[in-house]
Amino acid sequence: MKKATKKEIQEIKNALLEKYADAVTELTYTNAYELVISVALSAQCTDKRVNLITPKLFEIYPTPQSLANADLDHLKTLLQTCSFFNNKAVNLIAMAKRVVDVYGGEIPLDEKELITLAGVGQKTAHVVLIEYTQANLMAVDTHVFRVSHRLGLSDDLTPSSTEATLVKKFKTNLHQLHQGMVLFGRYICTAKNPKCDDGCFLQSYCKTKESFKPR
Repeated sequence: MKKATKKEIQEIKNALLEKYADAVTELTYTNAYELVISVALSAQCTDKRVNLITPKLFEIYPTPQSLANADLDHLKTLLQTCSFFNNKAVNLIAMAKRVVDVYGGEIPLDEKELITLAGVGQKTAHVVLIEYTQANLMAVDTHVFRVSHRLGLSDDLTPSSTEATLVKKFKTNLHQLHQGMVLFGRYICTAKNPKCDDGCFLQSYCKTKESFKPR
């Protein structure tokens, strides 16, 4: 697969920034606590599905304190339409307990501290910080991974190495580029039947229509 040239990388960057200048997550939230939960639930689950689950969840457990004291079985019933809901329910309660016990009930907006929370890995931490603080970070989900390979921005085999490559090549405006690449992959450069001839503004930079599977 051909790699994008330096000139192409800059042109792709500019096009994404222009198209998705004001892009934000499609997850529905009102504060950092709700955002952390929504992002954690979105792993292997669509944002649309998460947005159907969270209104009742946030109504019943509106604070870390309330979630820390949640009944596990009841929480599982609220999450049961979400993938891996058993593990996610356990992690959410553990996350909330640590937020209460260690951080005084406030979500820590620092990467190293965020990843100490149950169910919050580097990708989740980055997504939270990108969305909530516009941090100059990159996060690689299935959409960003696919788009990166199709545009010749990366030939890495894992999301983590793809992230490092994108950071090195883009350097700045990473939070906007992340949001843009997610939306571009979700609605235009889709895994199946990508809309190459119907609204793809990056078609001239495409190196392959093949889908790459994250490892």
